Amino acid sequence: MGMSVTISEAAEADAEQILKLQYLCYQSEAELYGDYSIEPLTQSLDSIKAELTAGTVLVARLGDEVIASVRGTVDAEGTARIGKLIVHPRLQRHGLGGRLLDAVERQLGAGGAAKSFQLRSGHRSEQNLQLYRKHGYAPVKTQQVNDRLTVVTLSKDSDARAYVASA
Repeated sequence: MGMSVTISEAAEADAEQILKLQYLCYQSEAELYGDYSIEPLTQSLDSIKAELTAGTVLVARLGDEVIASVRGTVDAEGTARIGKLIVHPRLQRHGLGGRLLDAVERQLGAGGAAKSFQLRSGHRSEQNLQLYRKHGYAPVKTQQVNDRLTVVTLSKDSDARAYVASA
């Protein structure tokens, strides 16, 4: 390909590419759990545009193509919630998900805003769980949604020293 991947904040113009990528990426999750009505597959374009203004949304680009994305918010108590970390299927397992996770943690943790990070994954999504564990996340809660799905909440404390360089 010859181009390098860049990570930046998403703009409203990226919303449609994010939606299409999200739809592509969550097909395997829907198949894994036997549920094609999951929120990432039914989310509207307007809802994604609203997320762009309500929180932090990062994208990874290869040229003009959005090939990965992640979203996050920080609540009043300092808990950063990270969600919808997606990487184009043809580019998975090459470190891009980890780069995006690190980037969103830096962004959400800038200025000490985030005291802890939290994310969620389905119990059968072993590649996702493996990535999160590798980045220091540990399971703190499980919730059975239905007979096919248990959601695992993972968390880790913020390390303020990691954000000094990016401030």
